[in-house]
Amino acid sequence: MDLAYGPEYQAFEAEVSAFLEANRDRWPPAVGATREQVLAWQKTLIANGYAARTIPKAYGGYGAEVDILKSRIIAEAFTRAAAPGGLAGQGINMLVPTLLDVGTEEQKQRWIASTLAGETVWCQGYSEPGAGSDLASLRTHAVEDGDDFLINGQKIWTSTAKQADMIFCLVRTEPAAPKHAGISYLIFSMSTPGIEVRPLKTMTGAAEFNEVFFTDVRVPRSQIVGGRGEGWRVANTTLKHERGMLGDPNAAESRLAAIIAMMRAETVGGERLIDNPVLRDRLMQLQARVLAMKFNGLRLITSQLADESPGLAALIVKLQGCEINHQLAAMAIDVLGELGVLYEDSPHLRDHGVWQHRYMFDLGLIIGGGTAQIQKNIISERGLGMPREPKTVEG
Repeated sequence: MDLAYGPEYQAFEAEVSAFLEANRDRWPPAVGATREQVLAWQKTLIANGYAARTIPKAYGGYGAEVDILKSRIIAEAFTRAAAPGGLAGQGINMLVPTLLDVGTEEQKQRWIASTLAGETVWCQGYSEPGAGSDLASLRTHAVEDGDDFLINGQKIWTSTAKQADMIFCLVRTEPAAPKHAGISYLIFSMSTPGIEVRPLKTMTGAAEFNEVFFTDVRVPRSQIVGGRGEGWRVANTTLKHERGMLGDPNAAESRLAAIIAMMRAETVGGERLIDNPVLRDRLMQLQARVLAMKFNGLRLITSQLADESPGLAALIVKLQGCEINHQLAAMAIDVLGELGVLYEDSPHLRDHGVWQHRYMFDLGLIIGGGTAQIQKNIISERGLGMPREPKTVEG
């Protein structure tokens, strides 16, 4: 069996590698990159088809046809070169595909291009203090006032709310409807009067999350995505893409490559850590899991191209990705030995403390975006057909 790419794809592989080498001086630095550097690199990547590759040109993308092998070649070339990839986040990875699926033409034209370019930053208004795991119990509500809605309520664990220009937000617009049927999906500016953002400091030492309070926030009724009362359907479209973002195999593969490079460089007692049999065995186990994650990602793309349901393959993505990323960070911490316990401004800190930060942050992602326990319930009930978890009787 010949597993070679063949002439067409070998030429494409050489093209990607040549691009990276020719543009090496334009790569944003891993630490301390300016916004201008990042946005310029994103613009270059889109223009050459290495970001937003399959999004239509009419919406600011490159406009290429979906090609699994070319997508894989791009990801592997960037990983191999340790090159910075395109921008990612709630706007690009979650809202853009949602608008492509269910947005109006006006919404696509208005928001997708600026989001892909990094010019519009988004946050997600989903979780609330009493509605996290049971999101459909949300209480943030909107009442009609002429051509507008007036929104009142609170969201929590809102990533990037402090930096965001816009929010896509779930609010209850139909109070008499069943809880899943009374929700609408609104998009509006974070500079709208009546919005207050309070940062939440986490164990990483940074405030990556926020509380957001809405007091008589006025939003045009026209800014609904997917129709009034259809927010739960739209929200699940977004959540599907969020799980894909949190379980990105390319990110895991890049982290694995960085750990391998570190193990080849770091020594203990004159011996390279890559030559330590215990650490090497642990590394190989993680490498096998990352490869399985990558091939599962190819399975998902194949199902999408065939317009088939991926079934269980899609349900495991978030759980698998978040757990593997945390285990990779734990491996890096252990490889660093006593240096792995350093934090903040120690002069002996490696890579500006990125592994220490990832270890703490990734632990939170096992909870965020749907806890590991909930993901396991989804896998068992929807994927394996097991009985639903019994509901507790409320007294």
